[in-house]
Amino acid sequence: MRGVERVHSGEERRRGIVGLLGRARSPVVGSDLAKRLDVSRQVIVQDIALLRARGHKILATPRGYIMLEDGPPVSASVVCRHTSNEEMEDELATIVGLGGTVVDVVVEHPLYGELRGPLMLRTQEDVLSFLARLRASGAEPLSRLTKGVHRLNLGVTDEEALQKITGALRQKGYLVEGGGEESAAV
Repeated sequence: MRGVERVHSGEERRRGIVGLLGRARSPVVGSDLAKRLDVSRQVIVQDIALLRARGHKILATPRGYIMLEDGPPVSASVVCRHTSNEEMEDELATIVGLGGTVVDVVVEHPLYGELRGPLMLRTQEDVLSFLARLRASGAEPLSRLTKGVHRLNLGVTDEEALQKITGALRQKGYLVEGGGEESAAV
């Protein structure tokens, strides 16, 4: 991010946030927005909440904020299972390699219900960055809570792309048959 932009009102600042996120090609960290707009990170968090309440589609990911494009961010869901981090890497790389976006991962926990982790993985670089953060954190993926079973919400360009992705996941043994491949507004 370049320089500090002096803004005089909350409305101007929120317009600035929308503009910065709309132009960004990758997630923008809240502290970077705060520096750019010369306010605290807490002010940015409050502004993001206000913008969401007004209908702006802003997703908070572990790598920063993303402004979602018009239309549904999720166009398909697949239920998968993997048993190792290596298989998880292969699963994610397969999806993005065939043109899909992994929007988020969802597991059904017996006590807490649905647990969701935003991912927004679009490229192989995104997958490698996610896996590096996983290793560095020492954390376990959500799928460990459910013996590897999880739902991935995907963004795909069309039904043909979805079929290629699900075919590859099926061939590799990751797709849970009867548990996914729901197309929702492709």
